[in-house]
Amino acid sequence: MKHLKKFWYFLLRENLVRLIMILVILIIISTIGMSIVEPNTTMANAFWWSIVTLTTVGYGDITPTTIAGRLIGILIMFFGIGILGLFTATIASFFVERKLKEERGMSKFEFENHIVICEWNFRAKEILNELRSDSRMETTPVILIADIERKPLDDNFLHFIQGGVTEENLRRANFEKAKTVVILGDDRLDDYARDAKVILSTLTVESINADVYTIAELVDGNNVRHCQRAHADEIIVGSEFSSKLISRATRDHGISKVLSELLSSQYGNDLYKIAVKTEMIGEKFIDIFTGMKRDHNSTVLALQRGITGDVISNPAMEMKVEQGDYLILIAEANPEKN
Repeated sequence: MKHLKKFWYFLLRENLVRLIMILVILIIISTIGMSIVEPNTTMANAFWWSIVTLTTVGYGDITPTTIAGRLIGILIMFFGIGILGLFTATIASFFVERKLKEERGMSKFEFENHIVICEWNFRAKEILNELRSDSRMETTPVILIADIERKPLDDNFLHFIQGGVTEENLRRANFEKAKTVVILGDDRLDDYARDAKVILSTLTVESINADVYTIAELVDGNNVRHCQRAHADEIIVGSEFSSKLISRATRDHGISKVLSELLSSQYGNDLYKIAVKTEMIGEKFIDIFTGMKRDHNSTVLALQRGITGDVISNPAMEMKVEQGDYLILIAEANPEKN
């Protein structure tokens, strides 16, 4: 019913109801007229001829032979072409306008379990590329909220809302039913203002949907505690991460290559998070570790208590797996699909 109402309002707004009524009246008049003035012409054949003539198809299987019939044909040809042309032009303009609105970030969306990315920069582009490289995320709807002129990438599953992270724009993104939001820093600002904007956006996001999983990007590690107070689920400090990675690579050569392979979905092994199967519940971690390596050639790195719970890296051998736990592991392919 909701979609039917929207369609009806569309017809009214674009004045298509009037055009449709004129077309119907024109077809009825020509059908009745042809069945009267043309000998041996049934109502069904007259209706068929009216449709064929109106749409300028002109099969020629039925042809008026009387002067009155030909006059009706002339009238329906001239009026039909104009009205039908106006009808198709209105429909075409609607789709063009809709496409332009989408490109300029003026649309409203009704997705569920989608991803929202706030701000656009080169990191957002890399994030999107990595998501699309993962078979699980190839067709996942992603809504970008950014203060740029138009949609930045030709991606059929990327949708754009122009503007800042405001309550109105989050509503347009159907944020109440989103699964994850990524809040990136605005590179046009200095570090202090950039982190402040991220924290403010996190507060706005959490005030609308406290259940959404929020990932926030910061520049200064001193601002982590402020972002935690805003209830961000994961906080990534870009400068600290890079510094620690460079420091580790300086001490132990080659480690950065391993991490790059694991973090990228485009080549090599990948990181996966899979739900613990029923038969694994109550087993020791060492038994699950051995079984996953034997059956799926994968290495379990950590155990997570619940989908957003505490992550236990390198669990003790005797630790028992509980219902609702998740395994975080390295594998060439997703073990759940094997």
